[in-house]
Amino acid sequence: MASYLVTGGAGFIGSHLVDELVRQGHVVKVVDNLTTGHRRNLKHAGDIEFIKGDLTDLKVARSAVRSIDYVLHEAAIPSVQRSVLDPLISHRSNVDSTLNILIAARDAGVKRVVYAGSSSAYGNSPSLPKSEKLSAVPLSPYAIQKLVGEHYARLFMELYELETVTVRYFNVFGPRQEFLSQYSGVISKFIGAVLEGRQLIIYGDGEQTRDFTYVRNVVDGTLKACTAPGVTGRIINIACGGRVSIKKLLRTLSELTGKTIEPVFQDARSGDIRHSQADISLARMLLDYRPLTSFREGMEQTLQWYREQREVD
Repeated sequence: MASYLVTGGAGFIGSHLVDELVRQGHVVKVVDNLTTGHRRNLKHAGDIEFIKGDLTDLKVARSAVRSIDYVLHEAAIPSVQRSVLDPLISHRSNVDSTLNILIAARDAGVKRVVYAGSSSAYGNSPSLPKSEKLSAVPLSPYAIQKLVGEHYARLFMELYELETVTVRYFNVFGPRQEFLSQYSGVISKFIGAVLEGRQLIIYGDGEQTRDFTYVRNVVDGTLKACTAPGVTGRIINIACGGRVSIKKLLRTLSELTGKTIEPVFQDARSGDIRHSQADISLARMLLDYRPLTSFREGMEQTLQWYREQREVD
């Protein structure tokens, strides 16, 4: 049994990490300012310690890491478009909080920090699949901010011998992902629109592709990165290694709901990338990682969750 801190643990990915850690019998602490997270996401977590606080305050970070073995740093404002509209706010959440948690973890003697990076760092590189060896070409403030966090994590490993690992996520989806916000992920937004009979909008021609990754896969890869030997200082893609176009996403959603979907097409948005697909060979080699849930299986489970939420509401 070990002690874990999940920053942003009341959020979408963070709360799933909390659930799995509790299931495994670990001691779990969560810190979240509830800007994008919700306490309801933790209602089934059981006996955990919750701190409502903002990690842009170093005092909050120091309090959170006290008596902690491993830190899973998920706290962020995870939106390209939001960073384009308000780069200052997203910088504070995505960069300042990361620096504070690294400082606090270093001073508290934390065993390892696993940092949630982003595939947005790769930008519009034409190379597919995207390997960790590719140069970063960020196209948005969000992408730059997440990349800065990666560099800070590596630097703290080299300067202070704090064990750090970066896991780069690719278009994560699943239950608890917010769908009402204008900054929601495309799958949650599409499901919400279909179930509520709202107009569905596609930005661009719909041929853009993403390596959609069900949240269970991300939880598995992230936790393996916590304890795997020989990965300190590494950047590791966590995804499925495939590509799904937005149009194929719509066809799948139409098949699963039995509804005809006629979207409206609008101009592509600033900062959006054209194609994204992960090379997960490094994760296979270093973490013995294999995707546990396919895209379609993940869509079925996600759709079922949203339907159940509508019945409850």
